[in-house]
Amino acid sequence: MAEATTRTGEDPPALRRVMGPKLLLLFIVGDILGTGIYALVGQVAEEVGGAAWLPFLVAFAVAMVTAFSYLELVTKYPAAAGAALYAHKAFGIHFLTFMVTFVVMCSGITSASTASRAFASNLNEGFGLDLGNSGIVLIALGFMVLVAAVNFRGVGESVKVNVVLTLVELSGLLLVILVGVFAIAGGNADWARVVAFDTPEDKGVFLAVTSATSLAFFAMVGFEDSVNMAEECHEPRRIFPKIMLTGLTITGVIYVLVAICAVALVPVGPLAASETPLVEVVRAGAPGIPADAVLPFISMFAVANSALINMLMASRLLYGMANQAVLPKQLARVHPFRRTPWVSIIFTTLIAFALITYVSLDDESDVVSALGGTTSLLLLAVFTIVNIAVLVLRRDRVDADHFRAPPGLPVVGVITSAYLVLPFSGRDAIQYELAGLLLLLGLILYGITILLNRRLGVRKTTLDPAKLDG
Repeated sequence: MAEATTRTGEDPPALRRVMGPKLLLLFIVGDILGTGIYALVGQVAEEVGGAAWLPFLVAFAVAMVTAFSYLELVTKYPAAAGAALYAHKAFGIHFLTFMVTFVVMCSGITSASTASRAFASNLNEGFGLDLGNSGIVLIALGFMVLVAAVNFRGVGESVKVNVVLTLVELSGLLLVILVGVFAIAGGNADWARVVAFDTPEDKGVFLAVTSATSLAFFAMVGFEDSVNMAEECHEPRRIFPKIMLTGLTITGVIYVLVAICAVALVPVGPLAASETPLVEVVRAGAPGIPADAVLPFISMFAVANSALINMLMASRLLYGMANQAVLPKQLARVHPFRRTPWVSIIFTTLIAFALITYVSLDDESDVVSALGGTTSLLLLAVFTIVNIAVLVLRRDRVDADHFRAPPGLPVVGVITSAYLVLPFSGRDAIQYELAGLLLLLGLILYGITILLNRRLGVRKTTLDPAKLDG
């Protein structure tokens, strides 16, 4: 967790402002890069054929539109609470604030679950274990236990560590791009595939693109986490707009280049069938490079980082809600020696266990696609609310100058985000099934809390978004 500095008088401690433009840019790029692009290129290509770069480009455009809304809100209210704060200020409905917070927490768990499956697949590939579905599931569950153990020990996020992790993640993607460039220059690429749409028989081009975009959007998530760093940045109102848009653009360009190289070098069939698609790309473009011995381990490092960050976030959000009596108080218990929210860590890990196991029961199920798609579904629902909140909060005037999204852009954000949430976008039913089960869990926990609070004589529960970080 972030360090705090003491202040004179009775003001509470303030977070230390340690992040300038360079560190903030690395944080944003590092948070976006990771599991999505390493694991989902093949699934995206399966939906649209060789034009796999197009869904990533559309996902980038949708993310950029919503980023403008986040920029208006973070420069208007530069506090470390993100979507929960914006929903609370716009609507003032405690239950809605709770559900937004709970959905953000669940998106972290589904993202970490996706990362765990990708980690297991890359470990299987890297060591040549040739495990079946059951073996990969066991590795994924064991990896989640390891993440929980690290979380329990209290290893917090550090921007300097994030720099190292970001460089490792970038190295794998740049390797893919460089191999692709050299292979293309040597005439070893099939450019015809790059512009070829090959959609499933039951989908037209538009539906196939939106379906693939719903999945590709998982690769773009992460930029929204940066608003939680507002209180730790120097001059957030000044630097956030330029840095967030720059970070999104960098990652968008990298993703499009990786997708182009992938489909130019590997036919869509083998690419979609592999759980380690980028290994196939390097293997095809540069047979002399020991891709099997290098890229899986870089991928493992990247997705491990994603899993740890997301489970840290999820357990702390759950702790924060429980600590404010909007979830059962037992979830707010802190270990006396490690000073970490051990009950919340166990609870979020069990949810991840259930998700991984449930989706993996069907040997034919595409686990990474189902979990990654559920993550994007949950976050796109949150983005819809954030875009509406921008419009509602336009009537709230603040003294300080702040960024203002171009007229009409939040409306575009509402329409595009909401459309990608709806079944018309071509999402798989399993994603709604998983999201529905998680929302049902939230409702059950909320109901149990109300009953427990009544027994304890607590008349009303409130949720202060500014205190959710724990």
